[in-house]
Amino acid sequence: MWNDDLSKKRPQDSSKISLTESWEVTYWCGALGVSEAKLREAVKAVGHSAAAVRGYLGK
Repeated sequence: MWNDDLSKKRPQDSSKISLTESWEVTYWCGALGVSEAKLREAVKAVGHSAAAVRGYLGK
């Protein structure tokens, strides 16, 4: 059985933003310099692609 290693500092697939794990939300908020609300708004607007979210946020 495969388990996530939650001690990792980065998501396994850095091209996608997952909002299901709190540590991953924290990671992306820090990496993009935005609040959780802004991150969720961006993902809702453009999807889970990190590149699309960066573009939406002007990063």
